[in-house]
Amino acid sequence: EINSSEKNIITIEDPVEYQLPGVGQIQVNPKIDLSFATGLRSILRQDPDIIMVGEIRDSETARIAIQAALTGHLVFSTLHTNDSFSAVTRLLDMGIEPFLVSSSVIGILAQRLVRRLCPNCSVPATAAESGLADLGLGYLLGDNSSLRLPGTGCAACRNSGLKGRTLIQELLVMDDTIRGYVMKRTDAATVRDVCVARGMTTVRDDGANKVRAGLTAVDEVLRVTSAEME
Repeated sequence: EINSSEKNIITIEDPVEYQLPGVGQIQVNPKIDLSFATGLRSILRQDPDIIMVGEIRDSETARIAIQAALTGHLVFSTLHTNDSFSAVTRLLDMGIEPFLVSSSVIGILAQRLVRRLCPNCSVPATAAESGLADLGLGYLLGDNSSLRLPGTGCAACRNSGLKGRTLIQELLVMDDTIRGYVMKRTDAATVRDVCVARGMTTVRDDGANKVRAGLTAVDEVLRVTSAEME
């Protein structure tokens, strides 16, 4: 829906990993002083509809990206944080004013990749065997008929018991309540508790759901979500 011939879509990436048909892609090149910030400035002169900034690493890039969003462009980017709201606190730490963040950000998707169980050699498991309770989400211990554990390995998974990856994620939608917390510079842990109380599915919740569906193992979810629980 986004990638349409009617839209001018331009990216700035480091590096360009996939060629996207119909998308203008620019690669960061320090040798010619082409950074995310300078590339983004160049993109804005080309009247884009949609912009993707590979990563916001500094305050200059953050400020330009937010100004682009405020002037009618749809902007996508990434930040390295433990959870969704921590992306807001990272922007604030970069010196972006709270009113600019609350006015420009419409949603934040936190995501992690976990390894999938091999569908050919994984074996059925009980809740106790799977270690599902170790995720600290006892309320998800209902019907676990699809639970599985890594098998001993086979030719399909090169004897690892794991094959491919799947995504676990959480989505924070910036509504008036969340914008109020941004304006008050509320800490991420407090906002996280509020979001969970309002029904947000956290990364770990989604991981537990993937475990219950027999797609991945508890150890995988714990491996990629330990930081958010500290």
